[in-house]
Amino acid sequence: MIANILIALIAILHVYIAVLEMALWETPAARRAFGLSPDFARQTRALAANQGLYNGFLAAGLVVGLLHQTAGLDFKLFFLICIAVAGVFGAATASRKILFIQTLPAILALGALWAGV
Repeated sequence: MIANILIALIAILHVYIAVLEMALWETPAARRAFGLSPDFARQTRALAANQGLYNGFLAAGLVVGLLHQTAGLDFKLFFLICIAVAGVFGAATASRKILFIQTLPAILALGALWAGV
């Protein structure tokens, strides 16, 4: 139960990130969230939309895992591992805060899955 709550929250987070990157990239809220200047946001709009699509796929995978009993565990494990790895890469290449926003929640959810809670 705790694992599923964490997974649902992570899925919601990734939907939010996808919306910021795909639709709101040049808005003050997205620029503030990602620390962007207006000029840089304008120049990277297409790249951010592409990245947002991937975040949407991560959220979709977690939702599929939550909705399917039999194969759900495999989906949850796969997509949580993908999120954790992407978070480590993002922390190493873009911003350390990604480690806490993305990787840590995924690892906590993986731990809860492993513990069966």
